[in-house]
Formats: sequence, structure tokens, C-alpha cells
Amino acid sequence: MQNDRPAAPRTVHLDARQVRTLAHPLRMRLLGTLRADGPATATTLADKLDTNTGATSYHLRQLAEVGLVTEELDRGTGRQRWWRAAHDISNFEPTDFDDDPDARAAVQWIQADQVRLLAEQAERWVAAEHGYSRQWRDAAGMSDVLLTLGPARLRALNDELWQLLERYRDEQVPDEPEAESVLVFLAAFPRTEGKR
Repeated sequence: MQNDRPAAPRTVHLDARQVRTLAHPLRMRLLGTLRADGPATATTLADKLDTNTGATSYHLRQLAEVGLVTEELDRGTGRQRWWRAAHDISNFEPTDFDDDPDARAAVQWIQADQVRLLAEQAERWVAAEHGYSRQWRDAAGMSDVLLTLGPARLRALNDELWQLLERYRDEQVPDEPEAESVLVFLAAFPRTEGKR
């Protein structure tokens, strides 16, 4: 009997060198594309990301140097090199880098880039949603809620939400005719209005 369950995700807890390397617009896009779409060549990635092969190759080597991407040696032929993400999930605690100003600045850049990506993806959805079925338009969306929580309960909430997302990710892919890749962003932070 065949098991159609996906393999457990490969996870990496980023170190200071990795976050400093990752804090670059093209590197973030390269890693994200490899994670979402699977292995690719520098040429394929350059075409997909509207950049040049030289820049793509250089930044792939930078990511490989810190273990974030890896070359698929059995796939390449001649000068053609295939690359894949070395992990499915990357994580870190922002406080991991309190004693390293460069890594702390890199983390702030990465987090700001995630906010930019969220806004960009949401704008794309709003512009394209009219082409989707009623079911998709009613199922997708954004909302917010204001809670009063301390840091321990906020951490517990985030952990519980992450476990729920992992459960959906790890389930066998359902046989749904309209199933497709869905982005889920998770963000929870204190309101800062009026605070210094």
C-alpha cells in the first residue's frame, strides 16, 4: 500500500551567518522560489525572477555557502547546475541575535521583506479574485481580531496556530478538483500606537 503523506518538512534554525546572507532581495526570492516550485537551474530562476543568470548563479552560490540551498549533482549535465532548497521551513527567534548588531539588522530587514511580500500577495489576490469561483472568493480573505494577551499567552497562541497549520500541511493532499497552492501568513504583535 502506497503512503501518499508528504515527507516531514526539513527545518533549519537560522544562525547569524545565515540570516546575514539571506537578508538580500534576490536571495530571499531565490530561496522562496526553490521552496515553492522545487529544483531549478540558475537560467530558469533568472527567467522566472526577471533577472540575469550571472546574478542568479552568484547568489545561489552565496546561499549554498551557508547551507540554505544545495546543488543536485545527479541532475546536472555539463555546465547546467540544478539547485534546490536545503530545507522547507526556516525559523529563528529574533532575540537569538541580540548580541550581534549585524545579524539583528539582517533579521529586521527579513521581517520587513515578509511584510512587503504579504502586502504584494494580498494586492495580487485582490486584483485577480474576480477570475476565481464563488467558493474560492468566499474561502479566501483576511481578517483581524484585537486580543488582550501577555507574552506567554501570545506565544501559546502562535504555537497553537502553527500546529494547526502544520497539521493541514502534513495531511494527505485531498482529491479536490479545485485544490491549489495557498499562501497563509501568520502575524501577531502588540499594537504600538501611542507607545515609545
